[in-house]
Amino acid sequence: MEARLSRADNYIGGQWVVADDVGESTNPANGAVLGRYSLGTRAIADQAAALARRTFQEGTWAASPRLRAAVLFEIADRLEAARQEIADLIVAENGKLRAEANGEVMGAISETRYYAGLARTVLGRTLETAPGNFSMMNREPAGVAAIIVPWNAPVTLLMRSLAPALAAGCTTVIKPAPQTPLIHRRVLQAIHECPSLPVGVINSVNENGIEVGEALVASEDIDVISFTGSSATGKRIMAGAAPTLKRLSLELGGKAPAVIFDDADLDVAVKELTHGSLVMAGQICVAAARFLVHERIVGDFTARIKSAFGGVRVGPGHDPKSQMGSLIDRPSQKRQAALVEQAGDEGELVLKGSIPDGDLANGAFITPTLFRIDDLKSPLVQEELFGPIVSIETFGDEAEAVHKANATRYGLAASLFTRDLARATRVSRAIRAGTVWLNCHTRLFAEGETGGYGQSGLGRLHGVEGLDDFLETKHVYLEAGKV
Repeated sequence: MEARLSRADNYIGGQWVVADDVGESTNPANGAVLGRYSLGTRAIADQAAALARRTFQEGTWAASPRLRAAVLFEIADRLEAARQEIADLIVAENGKLRAEANGEVMGAISETRYYAGLARTVLGRTLETAPGNFSMMNREPAGVAAIIVPWNAPVTLLMRSLAPALAAGCTTVIKPAPQTPLIHRRVLQAIHECPSLPVGVINSVNENGIEVGEALVASEDIDVISFTGSSATGKRIMAGAAPTLKRLSLELGGKAPAVIFDDADLDVAVKELTHGSLVMAGQICVAAARFLVHERIVGDFTARIKSAFGGVRVGPGHDPKSQMGSLIDRPSQKRQAALVEQAGDEGELVLKGSIPDGDLANGAFITPTLFRIDDLKSPLVQEELFGPIVSIETFGDEAEAVHKANATRYGLAASLFTRDLARATRVSRAIRAGTVWLNCHTRLFAEGETGGYGQSGLGRLHGVEGLDDFLETKHVYLEAGKV
């Protein structure tokens, strides 16, 4: 189902704010214009941040956990009521398969309900340090949170930050991705319809180049930045936030290795890794990007994964026969095509991806690529490629497997395939990554924390720890008889 032509405006203080300058949103599967969106400005961003600050300081939101829980449950209910419409927009504007779009919406709903449950259980502690002397450690909202949302999962990754921020008692300013404004607009509409939501708690400003993001990072009205995106942008945010010493939550790039030992069930490994590397056309930071294969089984594994990759049907997300959707835009397609050529120059192409013609010629499609490579220093191994292109590398023993798995600056996720539980325990402990999956890949859910080691980020999202980036701990001391 094609999304209708629409318009996405800024949202401040419960009102839609129209701007004179507009951008266009297109369908990456066919290049058709889907709608337009109001461009934000530094002034609009400052206005939104100032309102969020006033709402935090003058309202009762920060001290009302039952209200916050009620609002989050209302948001979840309204997202569920609109889930098909939102999924339609994800397919049209993001290029995802229908199943991926449905999964994203349901993931966002799950995330929201999870933090609705936690909103009433933000607990401190009390200590009696001496007879009649009490130290109370109160957990309080950090203030105003700016949430910078990427395009690759614009609903789930919005709620993954917004829900804990609201549960903690923060007010918010959102900067959605310019590639997916219509999706964001529909989610905001669902939020806007929540009867218990106080005006000014949630605000949103569309990007205009990098102007809005820079304004939010520099703003003295913003206390927390929650950002999901590339490591390069994360570093710029850190530098921009340094003068105001903002709290930062950064989930950044990844280069997830999948380590396949010689005792692995290859049927399981191939099935899991075909999906784990090609889900969302590889445009997800936890996608399996490197296959590290024991030298004794590399021939068998390579033949099997080549057959699986080669059988993947690329096509538009609304077609039930499609098994991988489009890239986000034509520039990404051009970049991936160049990487395929580079892989042929630096390594050995096992399966060469290509840009389809015919009915898919107007879309940002490319077929999957596999390549053999031995050079750990190659940019193809070291850099996040963010598309359906995966390296095959070999190892001889467990120590070499661990060394190669840890050989990049990233540490977001990894997976291991082995039937040896002791080995799985040893290797999962040795790999420097925030998530390690055993005999599977890409299992993400609200209850389990995710985050990165090294240059994959700071802090944790999901789970109980997802609240921490939006909370401060205040020590209140009193002596009996003096108060």
